[in-house]
Formats: sequence, structure tokens, C-alpha cells
Amino acid sequence: MKNFFHLVEEVFAASTMAVTLLDTRVSPFGMRVRIALEEKGVKYEYSEQDLRNKGPMLLQMNPVYKKVPVLIHNGKPICESLIAVQYIDEVWNNKPPLLPSDPYQRAQSRLWADFVDNKVCVCLSLLSILSFGICFYLVDSEIICC
Repeated sequence: MKNFFHLVEEVFAASTMAVTLLDTRVSPFGMRVRIALEEKGVKYEYSEQDLRNKGPMLLQMNPVYKKVPVLIHNGKPICESLIAVQYIDEVWNNKPPLLPSDPYQRAQSRLWADFVDNKVCVCLSLLSILSFGICFYLVDSEIICC
């Protein structure tokens, strides 16, 4: 019985720790993380980032790639959207998992996530250039404004 109460305390502590998301509204990768946080019912602080003028928090929390999204949980950064989604699923495990339990269905879910990354985002980038004269392009899955 003691182990059960210890587990409940750990889950409660993890769910009440400070969570911040460094992101920009136009990022489909950030949207993936926002959806995961909402699905799991995680309260978080949203911090809009200017990708043309990257602030010190973004540069400190993601010094390698210097891009969004960055999930910050209890002061620790988790970079890259798919890694952040997996982290959210593992830490806030008091709600149903984000991916199906069946291996084939999980593989299909990952296929569609890859399709969005490699096809839909590229098309959105091209449409923004053609339709609005706005220059967006992808570099290693990061949307860059020019």
C-alpha cells in the first residue's frame, strides 16, 4: 500500500510542476506539442518567440538548434516536437496514452506524423509564398521567415 501512495505522490508532483512552452503560433511542430499538452490536461505557460530576433531564454534552453518548440518542465528543456510529445506522454501518464497500444496502429500514427512533417509543411510553405507573398521556408523542419 505504501508503494501505491508513493506512486500517487509522484504523479501529482509531476503534474503540478512548472511547465512552459517556448513556441510560435505559426509552427506546426509547436502545434503538435500544444495538442499533446491539451490532450493530457497539462496546464502550461505559453511564451511566444520571435524567430527573427531570438531571445535569451530560447537561446539558453535550446543552444544547439536555437528553434521552437521547447518544452520546459521544472526548469529542464525538452527540445524537438516529437521528443517533447513522447516526454509528455511518459510524464503525464495518468490519462490515456497519446498513441494506440497496438504496434501496427502506432506505426500508422507515426507514418501520418511523418507525412505532415515532410509533405504538408512543405506545401504550406509554398502556399504562403505563392498566395501571400510571404516568404517561409523549411530548414531541417524549422519554419524560417525571410
